[in-house]
Amino acid sequence: MNILKFLVSVIFLIYCFSSDLKAKNLEIEITKNLRCLICQGQSVYDSDSEFANSLKILVEKKLNEGLNEKQIYIYLKDKYGDWILYDPGFSKNTYFLWLLPILMFIFGGAIILRKVILKKKKL
Repeated sequence: MNILKFLVSVIFLIYCFSSDLKAKNLEIEITKNLRCLICQGQSVYDSDSEFANSLKILVEKKLNEGLNEKQIYIYLKDKYGDWILYDPGFSKNTYFLWLLPILMFIFGGAIILRKVILKKKKL
């Protein structure tokens, strides 16, 4: 009977530790995807500014309240705007940002294709 109690205790501790570890990993992942508004080009995870530290605490608090990653991003985006996210979603405000690389690729491909076709015609 003592062995059974011991095994149940060990399994319970492992479960608690793994769930805490998962929550901490999620907190780190979220803060790495947030831009520090004080430090230019630095994530909240990498920054030690007061703003970044307060956001780290806020993210931890929101996770403890039961919010998921998407809900936290929505909350922060509503509060600080799209610029706080390193990976803003596709919306009417960011469509040009997402489509620009595709347009550049198509335009560059057309120029290269035109040069190749013109060279073949000259030969």
